[in-house]
Amino acid sequence: MAAVPVPPPPLLASHAAVRAAASAVSRYRRARLAGSHPPQVAALQRGDWVKLICGASFEDAADVRNLSLVYTLAGVDCIDCAADASVVGAVNEGIDVAASIIPAVQRPWVMVSVNDDCRDLHFRKAEFDPEDCPLDCSKPCEKICPADAISLESVMVGGEHTQSDPLHGKLKGGVLTERCYGCGRCLPVCPYDRIRAVSYVRDPTTTSVLLKMNDVDAIEIHTTGKGTDTFNTLWNSLSESINNVKLVAVSLPDIGESTVDFMNKLYTIMEPHLQGYNLWQLDGRPMSGDIGRGATRETISFAVHMASVSERPPGFYQLAGGTNSYTIDCLKKAGLFQSTTFPGTATSGTISPQQAFIGGIAYGGYARKIIGRTLRKLPAQFGRVRIEDHPDHLLEALQEALSLVAPVKGYPVFSSMK
Repeated sequence: MAAVPVPPPPLLASHAAVRAAASAVSRYRRARLAGSHPPQVAALQRGDWVKLICGASFEDAADVRNLSLVYTLAGVDCIDCAADASVVGAVNEGIDVAASIIPAVQRPWVMVSVNDDCRDLHFRKAEFDPEDCPLDCSKPCEKICPADAISLESVMVGGEHTQSDPLHGKLKGGVLTERCYGCGRCLPVCPYDRIRAVSYVRDPTTTSVLLKMNDVDAIEIHTTGKGTDTFNTLWNSLSESINNVKLVAVSLPDIGESTVDFMNKLYTIMEPHLQGYNLWQLDGRPMSGDIGRGATRETISFAVHMASVSERPPGFYQLAGGTNSYTIDCLKKAGLFQSTTFPGTATSGTISPQQAFIGGIAYGGYARKIIGRTLRKLPAQFGRVRIEDHPDHLLEALQEALSLVAPVKGYPVFSSMK
């Protein structure tokens, strides 16, 4: 006999403001539903698709869960995470909690990220032995890490305190592997050059299993643009499971004049086994969105470059890498925000005149940063932090998320929550 689902606990009266804001988002989204396409695809066509990037290497399940909860309430269309069963479970748990708060909430697609080449910056971890660190080090790596993934503290050795006698002490801690997402900012700041980057490739067999699960809707393949052989090998290894997902995305950097030619070669590889939708993620400046306005310039430059050439491969186009609160304004200045025409540029027959050239934006480091400010305030209970147990903080986090999502979606709720 099947187990009876346990209903979620009743919402506190103090959740009222959260429910009011999230309900307004849901009502607005339902009003825009039309046509035969899934709502996520309709968003790509309009140019108001928003994806949350939890991080291809970020595996802190507790943070991923809470991020997914908040951004689901804010109305993102997709949540991208590491190709790891526990992380995928955390994403879906966060979505389920959001649905318990607002039953009518639109469930975002769950996407897993993999790579075809260990040289991809998204798939690496920092590593060092804290015992090799001098005790008087100022710990710049700990200070600069945007993910709070480095923790160092002094310990006593032989009964002597490290502060009084450094020769009898040592440092312990180091990199919290599950939180490190490979940004690399710690590497150049180490005054003793003790930190190294360890790269890896996601196992395609494990990925194939994930793609066959009902709670995974999409896959993103990161490629460095160095060649098609590794992509072809990975694609062939996933061919039996790739059609279990609704969307296949390819993330790649701008490699100059050869970018479009490279993309077309990839599309030729994919086309025989591609039955769903496909998307190209234009990765301008990877993992830099939390730095500031300058970081988004390379992303916009990539978009302008793609808009200026013909013979682009079929599929939707989405920005990533350096995306933050400045991206929309910069996209508008370039004339590419939710635009279907580009005066003075070449027009490709593969792009529908009713389809926005830039289908949407993926937010990663910046999206995690603005919610992380709230998450760091929460006390851990039984080793876990559940943001829904703290309604005031949940509302604060939702307002932060809406500050990012609403300008893309055009929510009327945005102005009322400022």
